[in-house]
Amino acid sequence: MANEHLIDDCIFCKIIRGEIPSHKIAETDKAYSFLDINPISEGHALVIPKYHGEFFHQVPDDYLADILPLARKVALAIGLDEGQYNLLQNNGPMAHQVVPHVHFHIIPKPNKEEGLIVGWPMKEANQDNLKQLLGKIKEKL
Repeated sequence: MANEHLIDDCIFCKIIRGEIPSHKIAETDKAYSFLDINPISEGHALVIPKYHGEFFHQVPDDYLADILPLARKVALAIGLDEGQYNLLQNNGPMAHQVVPHVHFHIIPKPNKEEGLIVGWPMKEANQDNLKQLLGKIKEKL
């Protein structure tokens, strides 16, 4: 794997290069998975592209295409074949993410009491507003 898509001062890029140890679960040519050192629940894992991008839209399609199959394999290996997990990509300071490298969390939900709690307020959507928004989004596709 070439390192031209990684940067020097990123902790995840250093993990990919082997400069910082990790509890590696699996890797492909374009993705890397390891256990989170600050887990929300037992088995909490990360899947990251071997391409440095701070935001999801900055990562090339071929790297993104490699992430979800690896995430599925990791989720199944953790023993989450009954869907008792969350897959989240929520980096950035507002989501309490401190590493500016795209990363996906696989967070096991061992039971109802330890399920993932998200503090986002839900709002009821107006159907007319949704229709207008859909039109704007489709125009940009």
